[in-house]
Amino acid sequence: MISIRTLDFSVVGQLGRRARRCVYWQTDGQLEQSISGDPEFEKEAWINHVTLEWGACGQLASHGERAAGAVFYAPPGMVPRASCFPTGPVGADAILLAGMSVESDSPTGVLTALMDSVVVDLRSRGIKAIEAFGVTTEHPDPEASRDGCGADSCVPDANFLLEHGFTVVAEHETYPRLRLDIDSEHQWKADVEKALDQLFAGRGRLTREVGVLSGASASVTAPPPRFGSGPRHL
Repeated sequence: MISIRTLDFSVVGQLGRRARRCVYWQTDGQLEQSISGDPEFEKEAWINHVTLEWGACGQLASHGERAAGAVFYAPPGMVPRASCFPTGPVGADAILLAGMSVESDSPTGVLTALMDSVVVDLRSRGIKAIEAFGVTTEHPDPEASRDGCGADSCVPDANFLLEHGFTVVAEHETYPRLRLDIDSEHQWKADVEKALDQLFAGRGRLTREVGVLSGASASVTAPPPRFGSGPRHL
């Protein structure tokens, strides 16, 4: 069973090694890898800064007692790497995906569960859209950061994003920029529920049991927890 919980100060230590050491998105691509620094310290400092200034900026996936994956997101102005992509800038109304990866030997479905949780969280906070730089090849140009992580390991696959409701808003042969409009997704679901209400009323039933519709592929079936609450299981 995969469990998902929102990243907060109390669970930073539960990040897997890959997610905890990746500072690809926290650097601007101009620093040499030889510069000294502790990637884990810098990643935690970034998480703390964004959380204090903006709010929760990640989702953690676990499989049993093991870390399975993580996704991070923030306003583009808080993500140094955002200015380096040829298809920028990110839309002013959008939050940027800033790293999405799975740990070794994780089960299938982790990335989908993480993406659904991001959508649920941001929708609950009134965010209008999510944008992401996707990658179209398994071997993009080297863009390594000091931890050795590069664009081929924490930039989401463009096809994965397309399969989860994103559309291309800036084309590029390697790094297209994609967007998911949360507001329109929410409105579509509201229209569906209105039609169902009318159908039930037409059959003489005053109420119906309403399931929770959530996420880019509607696979998360529980509302997001309040900041600092426990995990939800998928």
